[in-house]
Amino acid sequence: MLTLSEIVAERANLDPVDVEWLQDLVREGQIVADLSLADIAMWVRTTDNAWVAVALFRASTASTVFYRDIVGTLISDTWEKLVDECERRGTMVEPTEPIWFDETATQVRAIPIRRSGGSAPIAVLTRHTLVSGNPTNRQSQSFIESAEQIYSMIAAGDFPDPSQRELPKLGAPRASDGLIKLDPEGTVTYASPNALSVFNRLGYSTPMEGTNLVEVVTRLGNTQELAADEMLPMVIGGRVPWQADFQVGQMTTVVRGIPLRQDGERIGAILLLRDVTDLRRQERELVSKNATIREIHHRVKNNLQTVASLLRIQSRRTKTADVKDALSQAMRRVEAIAVVHDALASGLAQSVDFDDVAARVAPLAAEVANTGGPTIRPVIEGQFGFLPSEFATPLAVVLTELITNAVEHGLPDTDGGSVVIRAERSVDHLKVSVMDNGRGIDLSTVGQGLGTQIVTTLVKNELTAEIDWANGAHGGTVVSIDIPLRYVAVATGVK
Repeated sequence: MLTLSEIVAERANLDPVDVEWLQDLVREGQIVADLSLADIAMWVRTTDNAWVAVALFRASTASTVFYRDIVGTLISDTWEKLVDECERRGTMVEPTEPIWFDETATQVRAIPIRRSGGSAPIAVLTRHTLVSGNPTNRQSQSFIESAEQIYSMIAAGDFPDPSQRELPKLGAPRASDGLIKLDPEGTVTYASPNALSVFNRLGYSTPMEGTNLVEVVTRLGNTQELAADEMLPMVIGGRVPWQADFQVGQMTTVVRGIPLRQDGERIGAILLLRDVTDLRRQERELVSKNATIREIHHRVKNNLQTVASLLRIQSRRTKTADVKDALSQAMRRVEAIAVVHDALASGLAQSVDFDDVAARVAPLAAEVANTGGPTIRPVIEGQFGFLPSEFATPLAVVLTELITNAVEHGLPDTDGGSVVIRAERSVDHLKVSVMDNGRGIDLSTVGQGLGTQIVTTLVKNELTAEIDWANGAHGGTVVSIDIPLRYVAVATGVK
């Protein structure tokens, strides 16, 4: 599905600052829809003077009007005149008669969207509700009243608040989690049942209406241990458009403030609350586990480097050429694995940027394999991208073996030898080629040596890939590996 910016780029002609404003409003769309007890759609005028839907939000607090998505589609004739009139007048417009949509009677209102400091509307919102009678309970009426105030701010260019920074998404409170309305002095004028339940669990069980919320939280802090963001008094006082956590005893609550303005003056605020005690505990556990995993990777990497160092020392002390060569090969393989673990230890993700791994493994393998001949500096072309650790480790060893074989056995003992590693990544495959300009390979010997046996086993069993050995058209050896990425996509979500 196309995003707002993609639809605007293809079909409309808005300034980047206008697009950014609309994107900020889209981030608030679900809250506005939930407060409205209605579906809301956002429309932008196209270059051919039509209207296209760039966003749609279905209320989680009421029945939906839109059973099919309309994002990216042109406006229906049913609403076009209403939206045209709203843009022309620059004010909210609502017909007195219901509008029929999909054989259902609906009430529709059009709201102009202005950017802060702007005069003309840059887009139009439409609010859609089923004609089934107005809700009579106090919570629904308070929700709708709050939405009406936000609509007025949208039409005036006061919402979203230009001073508001992007808020954290994880654990963000929703309208249904708990809502409190404040007057300009920070006194509670309404608290939803869920909001009362939040404060009841915090230890405050008396009625909240008519109380000052800052004083309520302060009293809670006098009876229990209170840990809070320094911005909390400003947030719960309804003075800043921000979100803050506060912890009373073992319970953690997140509160978001939405100041309400009219004609530039603050007339009150909406506070959204949510009990996030379990969520924050899970976050702490996840951070602890990730730190543990990173520490394990770090220790494994150190242990591997220690093993490589011991093999290097043993290789230097031995007098037998065959033993020295075997120990050197084992050292290279261990070092290749250590490079992958070093990449894993540097972050919390269980996937590895293999371009970084290849850039470190390739020169290391060439340097160790060089036995006094010309210096070979492998060249890497293309990009490997991110791979899960279970793919990165065997591929690092495979590259080490292939580069080592090229430098030790394939290249001439003169200047001009080269090794090229080429990576070609598509949506469903990663193709890796290792090419040299040496003397070529006797294909009948492939699989007889330990190195080629290790490569073949890792490619087929660990990478579930295909490998092909061939002589280049102009000399040298070409080893091609074709890795299907369907398993990688499942493991990491990265393609």
